Amino acid sequence: MANTASARKRIRQTATRNERNRARRSRVGTFLTKVEKAIAGGDKAAAQAAFKDAQPEMQRAVTKGVLHLNTVARKLSRLTSRIKALGATQA
Repeated sequence: MANTASARKRIRQTATRNERNRARRSRVGTFLTKVEKAIAGGDKAAAQAAFKDAQPEMQRAVTKGVLHLNTVARKLSRLTSRIKALGATQA
């Protein structure tokens, strides 16, 4: 157990930060799941709308330090490619 007041405060801060980061990561996952479902359903318009909602949420996770910039860039790039491919297969 922490012996000093500053160590006790750090424990409280870490717990709070963990909660917030877990919630942010979960929120990003929810948005990604919506995009994945739209892609799996083959609906390009729904996939684009879901992607448009997910993109700022993922960028926000980067600015908050929850996800790394390159990780988000890679995921967005791959999702974009898959959404574009949806239109190509239906045409």
